[in-house]
Amino acid sequence: MTLVCGIVAAYGDIDPDKCERMLARINHRGPDDSGRIQLENAWLGHQRLSIMDVTGGKQPIADETDSAYVVGNGEIYNHEDIREALSEVRFATDSDTESAFRLVLRDGSAALHDLRGMYALAMAHTDGHGVVARDPIGIKPLYWAKLPGVTLFASELRAFDEADQPFVEAFPPGYVWSPGLPGTEVADGTMVRFADAVPVHVRPARYAPDKDWDEAVLSHVRMVLMDSVRRHMMSDVPVGVFLSGGLDSAIVAAVAAKVAAEKGETLPTFAVGTEGSGDLLAARAVAKYLGTDHHEIVPTAEDLEEALDEAVTVIEHFDPALVRSAVPNLLLAREAVKHVKVVLTGEGADELFAGYSYVHTDPAFATPDALQAELVRSIETLHELNLQRCDRTTMNYGLEARVPFLDATVMEEMLAIPAEWKLMGEGRTEKQLLREAFQDMVLDDILWRGKEQFGDGSGAGDVLAKLVEKEKAKEGAQGAEPPAVENGWDLRSDEEIAYYRTWYRSFSGVKPNATLGAFATA
Repeated sequence: MTLVCGIVAAYGDIDPDKCERMLARINHRGPDDSGRIQLENAWLGHQRLSIMDVTGGKQPIADETDSAYVVGNGEIYNHEDIREALSEVRFATDSDTESAFRLVLRDGSAALHDLRGMYALAMAHTDGHGVVARDPIGIKPLYWAKLPGVTLFASELRAFDEADQPFVEAFPPGYVWSPGLPGTEVADGTMVRFADAVPVHVRPARYAPDKDWDEAVLSHVRMVLMDSVRRHMMSDVPVGVFLSGGLDSAIVAAVAAKVAAEKGETLPTFAVGTEGSGDLLAARAVAKYLGTDHHEIVPTAEDLEEALDEAVTVIEHFDPALVRSAVPNLLLAREAVKHVKVVLTGEGADELFAGYSYVHTDPAFATPDALQAELVRSIETLHELNLQRCDRTTMNYGLEARVPFLDATVMEEMLAIPAEWKLMGEGRTEKQLLREAFQDMVLDDILWRGKEQFGDGSGAGDVLAKLVEKEKAKEGAQGAEPPAVENGWDLRSDEEIAYYRTWYRSFSGVKPNATLGAFATA
């Protein structure tokens, strides 16, 4: 039996009560509608956030003979191209999930390689066959627990029954699982990798690493990223942008504002920060320059303290860097969902263009090959770090976050750029190439603004540090020791210990090493 929640699916001996409990725990991910279907050997359920085909895209979706069904979480950006290739098919909806479903029905699970987007999909047939798959980067979450006679899947850790938590693991991105059939050699199911997180690429001959880039290179970078933002604005409902005040979100907003203007619309933008914080002021300047419909959230210290425990539980993580940025993100999402159902963010730009300071200061990454390998590694682990925080803080309020920098074409093209061009040097700051590519679209002060961690630039970092010290003093006075962490996970700082205490209250049975990742330093 198999369950998927956010989406929900089951194969084998069905326990519909368990399915319903799991689905109910993630109602926040899809507050617009709920659907389920029970077959002889399968159960599918879905919490829906209506973005594509708002009136007709209810899930589960069936084929024309009611012998196969699908539930999906996420977006397939090339769904219109898929429909053109399936001209012989009579579609029942305009949903992008049905496009993926029909392609897999026709061509098998190998067709997953042709999907461009972020997704977790579960399909079931009346004959017991089916597939469960997650997008190659892991933008959309998926967990599973293999129990005797049952394999459970869920979009979030909190979906699982407490008794099942010790068996939960992260479902790997870019893999497809097929349920086993009784009496066969693969009764326990099969796992196959259908795509790598980072597309295989060959450095184009047009790039000469020993020379500097030219206007043709800058134009190409600009065109590829602009095309991606345009694709990621695919929606039947309003789309906005999270403005952090930094370069990456400013680029996304500049392109999105242009696309919105072409439709006769004004782009909504959203920023958060304590009064006078650097991020808030920078985002305000970007919004004014672009003429967006700008919304600000200016939390007090009390607002941030109130959101802290909720943030740890919502992102299902206790890594300090993630928690620091999750607190303002949570407040931002709560405001944004009053105006839009979809937001674009700048996640992934630092991984593609070497934006983090450590890759420039650590001698281990001083050579092009070493830097390239580190950029690839950092992208491959995003699903258990920044993407986890991004997904949970937004979906907690039924808001979908999209990441145009992590489009497959963008990654392939940007990682084909010689790593030498991404290294800092004389007269060259971090992400110099990206800055130059958009110097005619982004306000100059923002274009050359230095990088700050989101939790620090928003002003949340200082407030949270004081809260941690207060918590540490309280626990010390009580003589309380932090709960033990299983599987050799070492708590690396007082701040991490404080957040782990909160995490443990909801996820005491979950094994961190099987479900979570961590930044190199706390």
